[in-house]
Amino acid sequence: MSQLKLVALDRQDLEIISAHVQDAVMKVRDLTYLAGEKRFVLAMNRFVWENRKQFLRRNDERRRAVLHFDRVLGVKASGVAKEKPDEVLSLLAIRFEPAEAPAGNVDLLFSGGAILRLEVECIEASLADIGGSWEAIGRPRHDN
Repeated sequence: MSQLKLVALDRQDLEIISAHVQDAVMKVRDLTYLAGEKRFVLAMNRFVWENRKQFLRRNDERRRAVLHFDRVLGVKASGVAKEKPDEVLSLLAIRFEPAEAPAGNVDLLFSGGAILRLEVECIEASLADIGGSWEAIGRPRHDN
């Protein structure tokens, strides 16, 4: 099993990370803003979309991973209940809205309409698998 490690320094890189974390699940308690370090961290169980069907290999699996953003100036939340730390969030996509280059906003879009907006000096993100994998209960589906 190979561990995924990705870095994003521009919008295209961030789109690749977004594809790899689509349908990742996490609890509200797994979201951490370290203001003094200008860092936002998400610990998650990501769905391994990059798996291909192979003999003796599970097709649907999840892995423990960490996504972090550096150079974060502030965080705003909508639809994320901080008072409910055990509430589960499902990440759908990550988007970048530019401001005065290279600054902008990174939007983390969750199912149910929840959004986290990170105000960033620039795009500087890293995704890394940090543990083993396990069989996923099912493949995520998206109804139009």
